[in-house]
Amino acid sequence: MFKGRYLLSAALAPAVILFFYIRKKDKVEPEPMKLLLQLAGMGGLSIIPAIVIELIGGAVLSLVLSEASPIYQFLDCFFVIAVAEEGCKFTCLLLRTWWSKEFNYTYDAVVYAVSVSLGFAALENVLYVFQGGFGVAVLRALTSIPGHTIFAVYMGYYYGIAKKAWCSRKIPLTIAGFAISFILPVLIHGFYDFCLSVGNWLFIIVFFMFEIAITVLAFITVNRLSREDSPVSPYTYV
Repeated sequence: MFKGRYLLSAALAPAVILFFYIRKKDKVEPEPMKLLLQLAGMGGLSIIPAIVIELIGGAVLSLVLSEASPIYQFLDCFFVIAVAEEGCKFTCLLLRTWWSKEFNYTYDAVVYAVSVSLGFAALENVLYVFQGGFGVAVLRALTSIPGHTIFAVYMGYYYGIAKKAWCSRKIPLTIAGFAISFILPVLIHGFYDFCLSVGNWLFIIVFFMFEIAITVLAFITVNRLSREDSPVSPYTYV
């Protein structure tokens, strides 16, 4: 019983810490905890359709390519795993927040996206940690959990741009914001997974260099967006 609680705490702690860090940066009008917990719950449940899509996509790829093939790994990482996971998270984000009256500032989009993503990451982490133990918890705390947070920061950034453009009736910019808020996290996620799946030390080194750079950039972006938080609608006032 004690070991189970210990592993559960180790699995959830990184996601909880990052969740509260991102939420604390929401200084103008903090989002209701109830809404954020709903988003986290939806993110966790989105693991189910993501796994189904990944299993189907992997099975289709294996019909034409060897699973040991670099081409298989590339397609699986970018077009199956990344698309499935980011697509499911983006769907949750869109369904729950786009029309929400609470979504009235640009930084809200980052908080929403991170809540969904960390809900997904937390449940995924629990599953992995209970299988692999404390060592897996430490490794994923340094890679997967920050990774999901980074994907969400960029998803939220461009999702907020899309919302602001929509409120200003700028339809082309809205479409562009939507597209980038999905495509950019998919590309970053795919690159993350591909570097780790190749099993080559050069790619491992590239992965850690990339992770450090993108993490620093993401936190700079979070701080900037927090400082420059603004209404999504020209008719919204502080």
